[in-house]
Amino acid sequence: MITRLATSMRPAAFAPALTLTLIALLVVSATLAKVSPAHAQLRIDITQGRVDPLPIAIADFIGSTSEGDRIGREMAQVISGNLARSGLFAPIDKKAFIQTAAQLKARPRFGDWRLINAQALVHGATQVQADGRLRVEFRLWDVFAEQQMVGHAYFTVPANWRRVAHIISDVIYKRITGEDGYFDTRLVYIAESGPPDRRQKRLAIMDQDGANHRFLTDGKTLVLTPRFSPTSQEITYLAYYNDKPRVYIFNIDTGQQEVLGDFPGMSFAPRFSPDGNKVIMSMAKNGITDIYTMDLATRTIRRLTDSPSIDTSATFAPDGSQVVFNSDRGGRQQLYVMGSDGSNVHRISFGKGRYATPVWSPRGDLIAFTKILGREFYIGVMRTDGSGERLLTKGFLVEAPTWAPNGRVLIYFKQTPSDKQGRGHTSKLYSIDLTGYNEREIVTPLDASDPAWSPLIP
Repeated sequence: MITRLATSMRPAAFAPALTLTLIALLVVSATLAKVSPAHAQLRIDITQGRVDPLPIAIADFIGSTSEGDRIGREMAQVISGNLARSGLFAPIDKKAFIQTAAQLKARPRFGDWRLINAQALVHGATQVQADGRLRVEFRLWDVFAEQQMVGHAYFTVPANWRRVAHIISDVIYKRITGEDGYFDTRLVYIAESGPPDRRQKRLAIMDQDGANHRFLTDGKTLVLTPRFSPTSQEITYLAYYNDKPRVYIFNIDTGQQEVLGDFPGMSFAPRFSPDGNKVIMSMAKNGITDIYTMDLATRTIRRLTDSPSIDTSATFAPDGSQVVFNSDRGGRQQLYVMGSDGSNVHRISFGKGRYATPVWSPRGDLIAFTKILGREFYIGVMRTDGSGERLLTKGFLVEAPTWAPNGRVLIYFKQTPSDKQGRGHTSKLYSIDLTGYNEREIVTPLDASDPAWSPLIP
């Protein structure tokens, strides 16, 4: 439901906004000033490979109370951190600011911001309303054109200020790059602790920037390969119960988990279909591993591959029409694509080495993969027909890429070796963009593996 608010405001104040009711967030959002295309020159082209980060000034959001000031400062920090980690923006140190955040409430003095080389400027305000809701306003300016690029206002409960900061980050990212953002998302992964021969593995979830971290399982059972549903409200994963593999669905909001079934032999890497109605996975029967789908409504299982090889790590294309998987049917582990009904199986990888863990980009244009060549592991991408292979990073063991919802960034895990006494082993999450230059560690409380990136939170 969308309701336009009738609001009277002074000149230079924020214009009336729209009310959007979300599951956990009440957002009011409206463009506060229109800019003609002739003046909207500030833009980053992220399709042309490596680019120099755009200098951007992000002022503290001014609050009407001391609590509002605190929230405003922390929101500015979250926005700055998001944009900096993208590798496309270079937030300017606030110590260099000439005009104060309080003075920005009237209008920016653009000359002051040009002096410190800011090409874009972000500022805003927070206010706790009489009904207890938090109002957050922000504006994005093109400093050299002296034009407002976008401005929105949001209402929410104060506890949701961090999510509003992620939403604002997405708005800024899209306005300047033309691509959808990916900051209002979550990561699920396997948290690891203990010595290598007695590793405890727990299901964990956090915001993409590491905030709001929590464990979803207690570590009493071994859990592997978590993956989000298209709605980001459910996770499917593999767990061993009494040493037998089971595929589960976990509801993030309710904390309830459901067993899809006990499968004979071994099960691997369950993933949702794009419509969320099926789960695709591999099962081993009589020493042969094939790919199957399960209809979540009827629990009907359908076999897609039938060969005396190991077929595993299946992932749907974003439109659901095709599936990519890895198989050793040709004598060495390679990538194959087939129709979602198992038809027209054909190989797409032909480079040196072995290929594994393929994942189709949400944009539908690329497939990410792990490559093993000699003693090195690589994370790479190729077009869906196998052409244009590019290797983005390498290491002792790098594996399990997962896409950001905009298809421009990958997260994976990287292991380091232990010594002869089993000391020194680590497993950490890293992100890298498609240029291969912006690689950053994603900090987690414990060691981490098998990451999965959610869609944008609804």
